[in-house]
Amino acid sequence: MSSITLGRPADLLRRPLMRIAALVSAAALAACQPVEPTATGAQTGPLIDPSQPVQVALLVPADSGDANYDYMARSMANAARMAVADAQGARIDLRVYNSGDDAAQAVAMANKAVAEGAKVIVGPLHAESANAVGNAVRGRVNVLSFSNNADIAGGNLFVLGNTFGNTADRLVSYGVRQGLRRFLIVHENDVAGQIGGAAIEGAIARNRATMVGKTAHSMTRAQMDSIAPTIAQAAAANQAQAVFLTGNQQSVLPEITAALANAGLNSSAIQMMGLTRWDIPASRMSLPQLQNGWFAIPDTARMAEFNARYRAAYGENPHDFATLAYDGVSAIAANVRAGRKNAVTTAGLTQGAGFAGIQGAFRLRPDGSNQRQLSVATLQGGRLVVIDPARRSFGGFGL
Repeated sequence: MSSITLGRPADLLRRPLMRIAALVSAAALAACQPVEPTATGAQTGPLIDPSQPVQVALLVPADSGDANYDYMARSMANAARMAVADAQGARIDLRVYNSGDDAAQAVAMANKAVAEGAKVIVGPLHAESANAVGNAVRGRVNVLSFSNNADIAGGNLFVLGNTFGNTADRLVSYGVRQGLRRFLIVHENDVAGQIGGAAIEGAIARNRATMVGKTAHSMTRAQMDSIAPTIAQAAAANQAQAVFLTGNQQSVLPEITAALANAGLNSSAIQMMGLTRWDIPASRMSLPQLQNGWFAIPDTARMAEFNARYRAAYGENPHDFATLAYDGVSAIAANVRAGRKNAVTTAGLTQGAGFAGIQGAFRLRPDGSNQRQLSVATLQGGRLVVIDPARRSFGGFGL
C-alpha cells in the first residue's frame, strides 16, 4: 500500500527502537582543544584526575558467532587503540569488553566494566543494547553508544552515529539558502523509511520551510513504477520545489529515482535530494537519474587518510564503523589532555566547541544526540562534486 499526505507537517511522534547500527560517523585524527563547558541542566558522570590514567571501557560486538560482527569488533578495538596512541598528553587506560549481539550480554559487560573502575563507556553497537546499558549504569557513568538512533538518547546515553536528522537538516538548510521553500517527501514504508521521513519532516519545520506532500511506498519495482505518476502530479499541483527521498534500501534508490524520472521528476525539472549517499556503491554514480541530485557526505579526504593509517598498522581495511570507536575515545582523550576534571561528565562531553573528526567536526548535545558538519555533494557527469563544503568548526571556536 502507498499513501500521499498533503498539507502541513504532522507532529513528530517518538519512534520505536530500531535494530540499526550507527551510520558511518566521524573520528578524530587530532581532536580539538575544547573550550569551557556550555552544557546546562542535570550532570552525570564522575570527576577524574586528568594527571592519572583514565579508565575507558569499549564494548564491541565480538563473541556473537557472526563473522561480520567479529570483523567489526576487531576494527573497533584497533581503531580505539589508535586513538589512545594518538592521545598526546592524555593517558587512557582502554579496556575492551566483548558484548556480543545481545542486550543482556552488553549489560553484563557494562556492569563488569564499571565494577572494575571504568569512568565512561564507549559502545555498544545496536540501539536496544545501548538503551539497556544506559539504563543499567544510569547515575554512575556516561555511555557513548555507536547507535545513530536519537530516540534512545538522553540522560547518560549519547549516540555517536550520524543521525538522519543531521543529514536532513544539512540538505534542507542548504536548499532554503538557495531559495527552495516547498519540499515533497518520498520514503519507504518500512521502519527505516518512516524514521527517515520523520527526520526530513522535522528538518523542514526547523528550517521554516513547507512540506507540501509526503508519500510512502513499498520496496517493489511494480509499486514504485505505479506510484511515480501520482507523486509527479502531487509535486506539480502543490508547486513543490524539491523532492527529498529516503532511499535507505540499497536497491530502492535506483528504482524509485528511475520511476520518478520516467514521470518527469529529475533534477532538470525539480531539485532531487536524498538522505543516503548517492555515490555508494560507485556503480550508481553514472546513473542518469541521479545526476545533479543533492546528498550529504563526510570529509572523504580525512577518511582516506585514516583508512591508510589503519591498513599500514593492521594489514586490512577497517570496517566502516571503526571510526565510531576512534571518535568516542579521541573525544574523551581531548578533554583529558586539556586537564579537565569533568572530562567524562555530561558537561565535559557536551562542551560547545566539539571535536575534530575524520569525517568532519562533531559535537555531542545535552539531549544525547549529536551534530556533525557535513558537505553537500552532487553527481555531475558521473563524478562526485562537492558544492558546499562542510564547516570546520562550530560557532567560531577553533578545533
